[in-house]
Amino acid sequence: MRAAVFTEPGPVDVLKIVEREMPPVGPGEVRVRIVLSAVNPTDTGTRAGRGVPDGVEPPRVPNQDGAGVVDEIGEGVTGLRPGDRVWLWDAGYGRENGTLQEYVTAPRRQVVKMGDDVPFEVGAALGIPALTAHRCLTVASDGPARLAPGALSGRTVLVAGGAGAVGNAAIQLAKWAGAAVLTTVSSPQKAELAAAAGADAVINYREEDLAARVRELAPGGANVIVEVNTDNLEADLDAVAPGGNIAIYVGGKFSVPSFKAMLKNVSLDFVLTYTTTDAEKEAAVAAVAEAVDAGAFRVGERAGLPIVRFGFEQAGDAHAAVEQHVTGKVVIEISEG
Repeated sequence: MRAAVFTEPGPVDVLKIVEREMPPVGPGEVRVRIVLSAVNPTDTGTRAGRGVPDGVEPPRVPNQDGAGVVDEIGEGVTGLRPGDRVWLWDAGYGRENGTLQEYVTAPRRQVVKMGDDVPFEVGAALGIPALTAHRCLTVASDGPARLAPGALSGRTVLVAGGAGAVGNAAIQLAKWAGAAVLTTVSSPQKAELAAAAGADAVINYREEDLAARVRELAPGGANVIVEVNTDNLEADLDAVAPGGNIAIYVGGKFSVPSFKAMLKNVSLDFVLTYTTTDAEKEAAVAAVAEAVDAGAFRVGERAGLPIVRFGFEQAGDAHAAVEQHVTGKVVIEISEG
């Protein structure tokens, strides 16, 4: 089978397509024929040598997320059978083998069945973005542990960067859970995408006063803010409701205007989907799977997340596109669906 590997971290040209043996299937494992492998910023960072856990030896196959068809199941596996359409999460976290290959073997819990009518593009777009979004929407101490229809009823959610993959997922999941959803963008083109995702109101932060606009749309403020840029913290603290929560899913260093946060009794939480607890991850996977099967999670231009396709031989170009912040979800076509 073919696989894209790198033996040492570096720029996109360290990725090489090679022939490898078919991965074996052990007890409790599932082998999946990958149809689409998705590329996230964390995948390009791993390839470049950032955030690699100890104990993972080269050569490595990158990419955490993907969608495909069950090829073989190991002893003790239940709920799946060969031919089932599935999506995968964290396939390469702490392991040498991600989804940028024709077949991958993963633990049963990381392989999620999806309906026969769910496009592979949807499955490939889940994983890191959707599970991150779910955690951001549920991390507040007074929030639901698991999203479901009605779980966020009566709450206003503000999603920063509604045209990004996590932002798009947060909008769709929050709407499915019954929230009023506001979102920010930086251009009219991105505003169209955020609106297509289902946001109730879109705020161009380069042209409008964010906090004033939020207070106009939601006089009490936003109960939950899903934040991708810590430079927005001052404005977020103006826009958040008393007792509200700001969930931050980006790394870096910043200072907190603590008195402003204290006045509103605001909580700040930091989210990394890889290191959530088993219970938190299971709740996220179950909720996302339910939303997908209910038709509440869509992809493509009409859903605010254009699909940007690359062939297997263009794996390096796909990684480069993510590094260049292309708008949309980058996927690599590994095999036919």
